[in-house]
Amino acid sequence: MPLKGGAIADDTRIRASLPTVEYALAHGAAAVVASHLGRPKGRPSPQLSLAPVAARLGELLARPVAFAPDCVGEETRRVVDAHAAPGRVVLLENLRFHPEEEQNDPGFSGALASLATRYVDDAFGAAHRAHASVEGITHYFAQAAAGFLMEQELKYLDHVLRSPERPFVAVLGGAKVSDKIEVIENLLGKVDALLVGGAMAYTFLKARGLPVGRSLIEDDKLETARTIMADAAARGVRLELPIDHVVAPALQDGAASAVLAVGDASIGDRMGLDIGPATIAAYGAAIAAARTVVWNGPMGVFENPLFAAGTTAVAREVAAVHGTTVVGGGDSIAALKKAGVADRITHVSTGGGASLELLGGRTLPGVAALTDRPEGAGETGQAGRAG
Repeated sequence: MPLKGGAIADDTRIRASLPTVEYALAHGAAAVVASHLGRPKGRPSPQLSLAPVAARLGELLARPVAFAPDCVGEETRRVVDAHAAPGRVVLLENLRFHPEEEQNDPGFSGALASLATRYVDDAFGAAHRAHASVEGITHYFAQAAAGFLMEQELKYLDHVLRSPERPFVAVLGGAKVSDKIEVIENLLGKVDALLVGGAMAYTFLKARGLPVGRSLIEDDKLETARTIMADAAARGVRLELPIDHVVAPALQDGAASAVLAVGDASIGDRMGLDIGPATIAAYGAAIAAARTVVWNGPMGVFENPLFAAGTTAVAREVAAVHGTTVVGGGDSIAALKKAGVADRITHVSTGGGASLELLGGRTLPGVAALTDRPEGAGETGQAGRAG
């Protein structure tokens, strides 16, 4: 959840948790809410306190939310006990103020578990981490349930992996091939077309022997890129790379940009920073023909308006698809909001890293720890423990 000057800049993730919290309250529970914010490296950081979240959560729930000064310890227990009545809410301080959270320490897990009699995990965004509040805590409860957000995330991601309507198109962007290798390899056996943009495309282009100037390249992944392209061809999957791009000598505002075909050696010492209009048209046509689309990662340096056209165009095309659309990753979601089309996406995932790992075929510790396996989740390796 982004903060700006100590204030909440975007409360999307808080709002996403509301149905589960409200359901618990409506059914006579007192809710003890735990979460983390940022990377405080195992020690308290006033700038990463959840105090602003307590205030905002109270506004959204239209009821007071008590704030505990820590997430474990005697003072925390006193605050929780003082509000252990139906309809009351307590928010604990940042879990990651303790190194034991990320270490999945059993003692810390037990201390957290002692604050409640039931456990619900609605943090899909942390489900790929075997942390104390995600995995360790579940061993102290007879049942570990998924919240409504977790259920929704698994439902849509499982659907696109197991039974997508076709054509099924995946759009992947971002900086590094290395961040998406598992996703690409897993999706190649499922999609009809894979559209690659962003800086990661340049490792593929260089692997094809094309000039890339000073574009971001992962030279140690060139052979991986060649293997992926060969695998796509062998499977009959269309792996599409940019055919033109917007290049500039630097990222600074005012830098002279130009549109070049990707094979144009005049790129010189310039770098590719966005897909070009011909690529936008080609990718747009592929997306428009799809019935299922998964998108993760921008097509260029979209934070700069000079290099945002490709990402914005993809956002609008995905929003116009008549079928199932799933979008994940902070930059892609920001692009949807900037283009004003976020409400036209079937499912916007709140878990960037978790959704990538699930799409890559990995088992998520936070899902495997749940008592009852979500329907069909075994097919994607998300089996829960017996209960």
